[in-house]
Amino acid sequence: MGRRPRQAQIFSLAEARLTRRLETYRDRLDRVIRSNKRAIGKLYTSGSLFTKVGARAGRDLLTAHEHLLRVVTLLDRLGHEGDVPAPKSAKEVEAVFNELDTLLERTGQLTAQTAELLGDLKPES
Repeated sequence: MGRRPRQAQIFSLAEARLTRRLETYRDRLDRVIRSNKRAIGKLYTSGSLFTKVGARAGRDLLTAHEHLLRVVTLLDRLGHEGDVPAPKSAKEVEAVFNELDTLLERTGQLTAQTAELLGDLKPES
């Protein structure tokens, strides 16, 4: 009996790069979400959320959270998860990554502004 030749396994470097890039963005997203939750918790536990400045900071954090929800949707789209259609061309993929970068940058700015406000706020006694 002759041996059948083993079929070569095809490995897509483009898919591997995309997978690695998605993992990097998911890690970044997790860090931003944790930071956002900590800031919201600090606003609430300090009672600052119920002040004018604290309410503004809370709104900023809510906006940041909305950005994060959009980031999750975009990551799902890139990872071919969920009901959202995946981008088909490399140009569409780059456009999605550019949107991810923009959203994460805006979220970072909002969280930084909130951190400054939290530093300026003194808990009410």
